[in-house]
Amino acid sequence: MPLPLRNRTAIVTGASRGIGRDIALKLGAMGAAVVVNYVNEAAGASAVCAEIAASGGQALPVRGDMRRLSDIAAMVDRTIEQFGALNILINNAGVFLYKSIAEISEEEFDDIFAINVKGLFFACQQAALKMADGGAIINVSSSVTKAMLPMYGAYAATKGAVEQITKVLAKELGPRKIAVNAISPGPVDTDLFRQGKTEQQIAQLAKMAAYGRIGTPLDIANAVAFLVSAEAGWITGQNVCVNGGFIA
Repeated sequence: MPLPLRNRTAIVTGASRGIGRDIALKLGAMGAAVVVNYVNEAAGASAVCAEIAASGGQALPVRGDMRRLSDIAAMVDRTIEQFGALNILINNAGVFLYKSIAEISEEEFDDIFAINVKGLFFACQQAALKMADGGAIINVSSSVTKAMLPMYGAYAATKGAVEQITKVLAKELGPRKIAVNAISPGPVDTDLFRQGKTEQQIAQLAKMAAYGRIGTPLDIANAVAFLVSAEAGWITGQNVCVNGGFIA
């Protein structure tokens, strides 16, 4: 079976569970050497690496707090030292806050922007400095930037920033044939998504999709796999909604 990402190296941030886990497994199955980033869940990251290795792939767990530029730079350097190059960056790490704008504290605001925006920004910066030409960067946004959903104000604001960073970086890295795109999942069945929601609220969100269900992490991983493939070589600077018709 051909391995389209053989001899390519990918970093997946926040890859110890949820969407990041499935993305890491998918890229590993496609032949990429995968750096599985985590901050607290060392056991989860090691399990993802073990699963990739069991299928004949290469993977390395690397701890790195996406709030810290020093951690991000060290992770990229470790990747290049271990595997020789960085070809793919998946900026998946993020936190969620389900609160009304009126209730959000300054500390909560600073924390969600530090991880969702600052971390992604500096990961993009390190990739711009150190990624091999012809690579790919995928930034995970959210379909909530297109929806007027109460309780999502701070989260949607961070993802709006992600989409703008993506567009500008695509133009900056275009001359090096590095594709930069965002994907915007709709509701996806992860612990992060379920945080703070009742089953009734989740069912209501599922009804909003054309397919009448919430997504799975594999739905998102499959979209990422396409966007980092050669077949997607003419796609850059785009925000691809992967939401089952949740919103256009």
